[in-house]
Amino acid sequence: MRAKTDNPENILTPAPCGTFVVTAVAPGKSVSFSLVLPTRNEHGNLQEMVDALRPLLHSATDGSYEIIIVDDDSPDGTWKLANELAAADPHIRAIHRKVERGLATAVVRGWQASHGELLGVMDADLQHPPELITRLLDSMEHDVELVVGSRRADGGSNGNWNLPRKLISVASCWLGRILLPEILDRVTDPMAGCFVLRREVIAGVPLAPRGYKILLEVLARSRVRHVREVGYVFQARQNGHSKATLKTFLDYLSHLWELRADLRAGQVAAPAEMPTPTANRSGWAAD
Repeated sequence: MRAKTDNPENILTPAPCGTFVVTAVAPGKSVSFSLVLPTRNEHGNLQEMVDALRPLLHSATDGSYEIIIVDDDSPDGTWKLANELAAADPHIRAIHRKVERGLATAVVRGWQASHGELLGVMDADLQHPPELITRLLDSMEHDVELVVGSRRADGGSNGNWNLPRKLISVASCWLGRILLPEILDRVTDPMAGCFVLRREVIAGVPLAPRGYKILLEVLARSRVRHVREVGYVFQARQNGHSKATLKTFLDYLSHLWELRADLRAGQVAAPAEMPTPTANRSGWAAD
């Protein structure tokens, strides 16, 4: 772990480029857990999120963790705050992307730069409650390879979503199960944005991330066989604006079609085992 520095420009982690392949960690370089926070205009939330995560991750990993903030050149200066946080804390790393855009690619780039044996992602806007990450880590035991924070598992809820957003969510899950039943029937919340997985199940696997839904790629292309879900209540955003737009939905649909085509062409292997998590299977989260 690096030493603290007073110059934020000296601690920027270079943004990985080229193919989207996460490699194994070099011997002696690993930490227990790497959490990626992809950001775009989250200056009003990032400090609070990091302050909440630090003690949780320190306790859960005995201090063997890193938080990697991957910012897409936010106009509100989130990348500057990320640099300052990284300069003040050796557990935090900052990547400032000036060319690539998109949450899914940001997550994979963060994983590529990481040293964790376990990899995770969550939103930096506090809509994923910080304490959820410790519940996911606690559930990563025995042969479990992927733990997903689900709004549709027992105890989960979309919170105070309005009706249009609920309808879009329901339609997205329904279409996903029609187009990719072999893949998406493994989870109750295929559009989930907070999860933890073992690095070994994704190392060396060529990924093709797009849009905002990286879990689709993980389920479709990784070597994950054993999945667990943890229910949580989606929180209301306190600062900034939601990234959920019509384009997000259209990107999701396009991604589904691409994965379906790859599955039929044999470029995506259907999982040999599909555990069925305990959850509300109606498509509606319990409010």
